Amino acid sequence: MENVLRFEHPEYLYWLLVIPVLVIIYILFRLAQRRRFERFAKIEMRESLVPSHSNRRAHFKFIVFLLMIACIILALANLQSGSKMEEVKREGIDLYIAVDVSNSMNAEDIVPSRLERSKQAINKLISEMRGDRLGVIVFADKAFVQLPITTDYSAARMFLSTVNTSLVASQGTAIAEAINLALKSFPDETHSRAIVIISDGEDHENDAALKAAQEAAKQGVHIYTIGMGLAEGAPIPEYNHYGQQTGYRKDGSGNTIITRLDEQMLQKIASTGNGIYVRASNSNVGLEKIYDDINKLDKTEIEAKVFTDYEDQFQWFVGGAIVLLLIEVLVSSGKRKWERKFNIFEMKDEKVQ
Repeated sequence: MENVLRFEHPEYLYWLLVIPVLVIIYILFRLAQRRRFERFAKIEMRESLVPSHSNRRAHFKFIVFLLMIACIILALANLQSGSKMEEVKREGIDLYIAVDVSNSMNAEDIVPSRLERSKQAINKLISEMRGDRLGVIVFADKAFVQLPITTDYSAARMFLSTVNTSLVASQGTAIAEAINLALKSFPDETHSRAIVIISDGEDHENDAALKAAQEAAKQGVHIYTIGMGLAEGAPIPEYNHYGQQTGYRKDGSGNTIITRLDEQMLQKIASTGNGIYVRASNSNVGLEKIYDDINKLDKTEIEAKVFTDYEDQFQWFVGGAIVLLLIEVLVSSGKRKWERKFNIFEMKDEKVQ
């Protein structure tokens, strides 16, 4: 059987995005160096005026540095190889968490924001799950499956980290669509199923949400709701493309919009869906309380073939990073006097960039 490779901490792979940023910075730095030199002499004279200068050597050191950074990131992500597959039986439920990603979830009455606090609570819940299958749905004016039902909790954390209010372009709070999408997306009707809706409840189609909850109850799916926000409400921050806050959202008259929690709506949905409602606070989101209640549902035995034995491979990347570090330290930026005889990095008539 072929080995299966996976990263234990795939969220660290996002740090690889720093490499193209470093490349851009390096190019700009080299161009600035060239312009500074051209203020005093023609660029063709650099070889004569600065005999120790070596463009190729500098480029080589920078490439080695980038490879070293990549090795460190890959070591942190911890590549693992699975070589032992077993058929395991687990008892659990199928759970979809539907997260509101409308702009009102950026309000900061729940610190650091309604949405970020929700993600923190879900991450904590994932670390406590054993055997249950989890999926994530995001919704605003439309609903989308962000993560299909899975027992791969590492993947769940990775997908959860990408959830933000820009995922759905059109604004709104389509709770009904989120419920209906979850009902369609559950893989097996024989398992105990539940839906947790995390929202501030500002849904303008209340009847549709209640009808969807009624349909879920008919199918034996329990619906739980968490109200994100405080009764007094909060303004909705607006951000530019760089993530910097530029002010607060205003209505057509120029007044700052205050978003408030619609508890009554969320309570009705939970009651109709045979679940419970919990209001979040700055100290506790309430997801653990709901999960405790969900755990009282009948567990279904799930058979699956999974790799149960994984071997860490991070040491190869650590070793590679150490070797690259030694190379980077030993290779000087400029040509030493004795090295100029060998022209290891240089070509005749080198054209300096």
